[in-house]
Amino acid sequence: MSITIERKTELVKEFALKEGDTGSPEVQVAILTERIRNLTDHLKTHKKDFHSRRGLLMMVGQRRRLLDYLKNKESKRYEDLVKRLGLRR
Repeated sequence: MSITIERKTELVKEFALKEGDTGSPEVQVAILTERIRNLTDHLKTHKKDFHSRRGLLMMVGQRRRLLDYLKNKESKRYEDLVKRLGLRR
């Protein structure tokens, strides 16, 4: 259900703006998206796991706030990130 260390380092390398960048909105959104996808698969089999559902909703809200921040700061970076991650917006 959680993200592995190897997958997290792959995401950091793929979405980092420069070497050692782990805190940029792009990296944070990519990691949250991976966690959201994993948790969504978990909830498909465990429909009554309401505690995990709450965590999922909190992660979706956090990702939404990060995307809104990025959209307000630099809309070009926002559009590129949404395309790369395959988000619907």
